[in-house]
Amino acid sequence: MNDAVARSSGDRAAAAALNAARHPDPFGYLGRHADQDAGDAPTQVVRAYLPSAKTVRIAPAGIPLKRVRGTDLFIGSAPGEQIPQHYRLIWTDSDDREHHLLDPYSFGSAISEFDRQVFAEGGHWHAYRFLGAHHRNHEGHDGVVFSTWAPGAQRVSVVGDFNHWDGRRHPMRRHPGGIWDLFIPELPPGTLYKFELCHADGSIGLKADPYAQQSELRPKTASVVTPPTTHQWRDQDWMHRRGEHDWLHAPMSIYEVHLGSWQRDTDGHWLDYASLAQRLLPHVRDAGFTHIELLPVMEHPFDGSWGYQTLGYFAPTARFGDPDGFRAFVDTFHQAGIGVLLDWTPAHFPSDPHGLASFDGTALYEHADPRRGYHPDWNTLIYDYGRPEVRNFLLASALYWLDEFHCDGLRVDAVASMLYLDYSREPGQWLPNAHGGRENLDAIAFLQQLNAVAHEQHPGAVIIAEESTAWPMVTKPTWVGGLGFSMKWNMGWMHDSLDYLEIDPVYRQYRHDRLTFGLLYAHSENFVLPLSHDEVVHGKRSLLEKMHGDDWRKFAQLRLLYAYQWTYPGKKLLFMGQEFAQRREWDHDRALDWSLLDQPPHRGVLNLVSDLNRAYRELPALHHSEFDGSGFEWIDCHDNAQSVLSYLRRDGNRFVIVILNFTPVPRHGYRIGVPTSGAYRERLNTDAACYGGSNIGNLGTVHAEAKPWMQRSHSLELTLPPLAALILEPVT
Repeated sequence: MNDAVARSSGDRAAAAALNAARHPDPFGYLGRHADQDAGDAPTQVVRAYLPSAKTVRIAPAGIPLKRVRGTDLFIGSAPGEQIPQHYRLIWTDSDDREHHLLDPYSFGSAISEFDRQVFAEGGHWHAYRFLGAHHRNHEGHDGVVFSTWAPGAQRVSVVGDFNHWDGRRHPMRRHPGGIWDLFIPELPPGTLYKFELCHADGSIGLKADPYAQQSELRPKTASVVTPPTTHQWRDQDWMHRRGEHDWLHAPMSIYEVHLGSWQRDTDGHWLDYASLAQRLLPHVRDAGFTHIELLPVMEHPFDGSWGYQTLGYFAPTARFGDPDGFRAFVDTFHQAGIGVLLDWTPAHFPSDPHGLASFDGTALYEHADPRRGYHPDWNTLIYDYGRPEVRNFLLASALYWLDEFHCDGLRVDAVASMLYLDYSREPGQWLPNAHGGRENLDAIAFLQQLNAVAHEQHPGAVIIAEESTAWPMVTKPTWVGGLGFSMKWNMGWMHDSLDYLEIDPVYRQYRHDRLTFGLLYAHSENFVLPLSHDEVVHGKRSLLEKMHGDDWRKFAQLRLLYAYQWTYPGKKLLFMGQEFAQRREWDHDRALDWSLLDQPPHRGVLNLVSDLNRAYRELPALHHSEFDGSGFEWIDCHDNAQSVLSYLRRDGNRFVIVILNFTPVPRHGYRIGVPTSGAYRERLNTDAACYGGSNIGNLGTVHAEAKPWMQRSHSLELTLPPLAALILEPVT
């Protein structure tokens, strides 16, 4: 029988196709099959393609497989009962070393038709559980199930150290819809791998796994078979409280962090997740922040992108450790009562050759037309949001970080670039939608699906949009036509405030509207007030250095800015280093200048931020109605001549008074109207000596007079310190 098989022209053709890695149906040919040439005898034939083999036999029966002359194809046959369903091949190499393997081609598919169908429809919320590489038991044997989506490929193979990166060794099974899978038994966690794809034109692509849950440390690019998690979560109380939490009416003060440059070790190297948690948590807790927000921790090839050019949408970056290390990081913060938000980048992806670009030789993840699929600002590619499998990839990624890492929300980067087809494009450089408009209808539908599913699956989690235009109803529910985000960054407030504080105070009276205009739309959306990383890089200077004037004035105005931010309607966000007045611009390759805290002005700014966070938490008037117009009330917005603003923050009958003096001139005898009689305590004065100020103020308490002022029944006569803010609360 073996001699006859060896002389078969069909087997020689199959061997040639396997050798060229072009066989159209490896599972239909390799492995164990009924011998069609054996007549009535129930004989099984086994075929194995082993380029490194000298001899091959089947265990345990010891049945030899013979080489088809001039090829690396080995064939043998025997009565069916002698060859078990899952048999072991024992083969020797040229040095007569013996190797053992369970034949992958004796196993059925580990991918269900249900998974494939729901994924094709774009509704598989947990696609990461079957796509990618998963160590599991399949048909009674431990090993790794590999699967990927590549409908344009003619052949896909798993390659790695285990097969000398030889694409002929482990070609995968193709399913309708372009899903490919292969179970390789006895392959251990930690195995490095990629997918080798043969394109329609015969060219070969070598790609990292889009669904990989772990990757090599850059500049290496292989994916890693992730071991099953061993982390034991201890944040059950946090997760329960989060599910019942009313974030809409609760304080949210966010500390934005780039893990690679917050702190480093004494040699200037990155800290791992455990060390970062050990150092970062006390600082965040002492400063009073309720949340941290991490610049993207998803795997990315280029440090200089800060993570925003993501390729590993399911892999915490190896720069700081493994996935369980990141789980423990999040768990540590949760046990201390601090939430963890992640920046996430569904707007675009880089074109690195090992990544998503032309994944199967076609424009698979990106839109095929560069007028929709290429981003001119960042030299990146834009997702084809109209393709269900692409939407599913992104949706599964978002849910993955909420599911598997207990993260408390996502800040979605560059939403404006997703919404507009003409974003950063000149006329003629973009394609209109089906109705002739510039709105990206597919991206809109994806964002609505993302928000609806994320909020349904994870009550209490927040999805925040970085959206810089006047797009309507970003934070309104999807069922009324909104995009469904929890919150949106208030870029207008940020730009107006910083522009105003760069002006010489002499001229601020002519730009008073920069401070008042924002209240016309402050409650049109659920806003976050961001002083983010984007404002302290690329020559923009640090927040401290943006302030006008000499050093004393710079520090005073920075403290004034923070008081303005913390008392203005909206949640708060501050980028790392600005809490102690980092003087130089942020550099992603260097740790922050922590030695500045030895200098009183810098320590004073940190003291102020801590006290602002405490007041924000403790005074419901500052947080309970941030998204409700009833929570803000002007006392006087018209004093442009003296560049002073005064307003109430309310929660029902509870209120506090805020007065902001944007000039370096102390104002004595400054009168404002107030709602009630009695004493008012100076809850916070940014000019206090403990913050680095000149200690001008009102000696702690001031009493209202029954003197009507500004259409109010009572008034206060105050001393306004220079370039400073006062927060007054009635004494009850």
